[in-house]
Amino acid sequence: MTKRLTHLLLLFFLLPALTWAQTSVPAAEIIAKINRGEAVSYQNATITGDLDLTQLQNKTSKQQEGGGKHDSKVYTSTVTAPVSFTNCTFQGNVLAYYNPNSIDGDGVKVNLQKGKDEVYNTNFEKDVRFEKCTFEKRSAFKYSVFKEDVSFAGSTFQREALFKYSKFNGKIDFAKARFNEVANFKYVNFPAKADFKGASFNEEADFKYASFPQGGDFQNAVFNSLANFKYAKLSDPMQWKGASFKGSQDLKYASLNQKSFSAAALQERIK
Repeated sequence: MTKRLTHLLLLFFLLPALTWAQTSVPAAEIIAKINRGEAVSYQNATITGDLDLTQLQNKTSKQQEGGGKHDSKVYTSTVTAPVSFTNCTFQGNVLAYYNPNSIDGDGVKVNLQKGKDEVYNTNFEKDVRFEKCTFEKRSAFKYSVFKEDVSFAGSTFQREALFKYSKFNGKIDFAKARFNEVANFKYVNFPAKADFKGASFNEEADFKYASFPQGGDFQNAVFNSLANFKYAKLSDPMQWKGASFKGSQDLKYASLNQKSFSAAALQERIK
């Protein structure tokens, strides 16, 4: 075997490792871009380390009164430019919400010491896209305000997808998303038609108290555990055709077009 052929074979076997190295991006690099107000766009990248969006340089603080004993200080960071990730893997946590003191039922931190509660939130002024991405650890967007379009289409959440109390304003796309743990959309108001077409919910799909004033698309979605729409306010067009409910459903006090909505009515719409 010639020396040239040996070198070519060595290069061939090393190519996957070289490609991986070229597409590995430290989270700190992304945070630096956001702090400079630059648009963020990555494809086919592995993001290493925690992408903590709650500690940006433009962070502001506000005292939130809670009756004296439970006062809290709320810190808000703002992502001012568009954020786009396509076919990326996040090996660390992706945090747009954080409470640093103890853990509550959402798997996030809450202070047990009176008068010392702190909460860190992140808002987004431009489009946010995490498409065909994998979140290997925590993803927390609780209380986040999304001022423009949002897409998590085709993404996989290995841990709880925490969107509780999030505020959306533009287009909302979770089509073909895969939720391997709880999908937490409790108390969310979806001002535009929410797209969950083909989504897969492997644990609880929590839409308790959620509101869909412009409708929602759950066609061909798969609910493998509890589909929780208790107290949810639904409005047409609500699309359920082809949806599969393999677990239980909680539609207690749910309404459709301001009228009571039952499991039997849901079954009629699946056909």
